[in-house]
Amino acid sequence: MRTPGDSDDRALVIVDVQNDFCDVAGAALPVAGGAALARRISRHVRRSGGRYAAVVATRDWHIDPGDHFSTAPDFAGTWPPHCVAGSSGADFHPDLETALVEAVFSKGQFSASYTGFDGVSGDGATLHDWLESRGLTALDVVGIATDYCVRATVLDAARLGFTTRVLADLCVGVAPDSTRAALGEMAAVGEVVTGASD
Repeated sequence: MRTPGDSDDRALVIVDVQNDFCDVAGAALPVAGGAALARRISRHVRRSGGRYAAVVATRDWHIDPGDHFSTAPDFAGTWPPHCVAGSSGADFHPDLETALVEAVFSKGQFSASYTGFDGVSGDGATLHDWLESRGLTALDVVGIATDYCVRATVLDAARLGFTTRVLADLCVGVAPDSTRAALGEMAAVGEVVTGASD
């Protein structure tokens, strides 16, 4: 049974809930709260009923991203190696229930990439084309990190014409100041929703 606010044209986009971004042993770029977030997102999807017409996920999937990787990273434009394609660090956190995900979009194979809209599915479809081909015009966005890839994905979604909400309680950020700034940017182009994690 659908409830008010549900939509036949709304998708959930789960951004980069991968081991290298979660606070687990051996993570290359751990974000505090990432592991717990994986569980909360899975619970949200299970409880969503008919709220979403589709659930998709993005992931960093670096093969040779050039100067995105550095042995002396500045943690702004360059980073330690992370989410190397095929590595355990690039795997989704085990508490993210991937059986609930209809399609996965891999980004950053050969360059830096922050937005999920750079991602392509296994058959080469871009996230934009995949959503558009299914008539999906509204998005809820969750994941890691609020101030980097979630932010970039939300800004691109709005730019591309999607009605966009970020579920702030189902995201974690790298740093308080940059997270607050990102939430402000996202609120300017879409809706920032709190209280969505129950």
